[in-house]
Amino acid sequence: MLSAKSLFQEILDDDEAFRLFCSIAAGGESQGGWENGRIAALVPPALAELAPKVARHGADEDKHGRIFNALLKQRGLQPATVPYETDYTLLLERRGIGLAHDRLSREEPLTEHEIIVYLSHSRVTEQRASEQMRLLLKHFAGHPALGRAVKMISRDEDNHLAYCHEELLRFARAGHGRTIQSVLRECARAEIRVYRDVSLAVMRHMGTLLGWPRAKSALLVAGIHAMYAYERALGWRRMVSLEQPALRDALGGPAVPETEFA
Repeated sequence: MLSAKSLFQEILDDDEAFRLFCSIAAGGESQGGWENGRIAALVPPALAELAPKVARHGADEDKHGRIFNALLKQRGLQPATVPYETDYTLLLERRGIGLAHDRLSREEPLTEHEIIVYLSHSRVTEQRASEQMRLLLKHFAGHPALGRAVKMISRDEDNHLAYCHEELLRFARAGHGRTIQSVLRECARAEIRVYRDVSLAVMRHMGTLLGWPRAKSALLVAGIHAMYAYERALGWRRMVSLEQPALRDALGGPAVPETEFA
């Protein structure tokens, strides 16, 4: 029977599949760390109180990248080259979602609108990250090799999502509600397409590495398309709603250092 747990267990049990999985995850987290670091450096003076929170967000993402690389090192594996079609963060940028890297490379303070775009993009992508990590937490919290990593990253992703909700609500109260909803919807529509495409690409690569029969691959492809159809019709709404999080000021302190995994 196919399930999220059984599929990930297959990946976990195979060195090459696990190597690809961790390399994709590490690359995305490290890229997120760079982006948040640059945004923190470019926060406009009028929003200076936001800069330490953005920096904390970036430090957390860098930490996650190091954790995934440490998990590879534990098994004596080197990072793999990440195939272009599996690079979630790059493909989102190519679709014009979030702040472009050429913009972040300039030494020019961001505008208030660009900060809203950043937070809206993060609110959508952190929803996905939080859900994915909660799924892994459900099945692998007690795993001897993965348990500590999954718990730490899942907690951080929940904090990131809470921070995005709280900061966007501040901007909404300041009169930017319509802009926020427009940007959130644009980001959500693009994200569900990119997530579908990346999921299909990852499944193709995993199927090759793990020798999946055609029937199994076809079933997984059908499942990915069914999830996309649901998200396109209704599921996207969970990515654009805003509510006051139970945890306030989730990124108000220093980043929590990773446990030693190497």
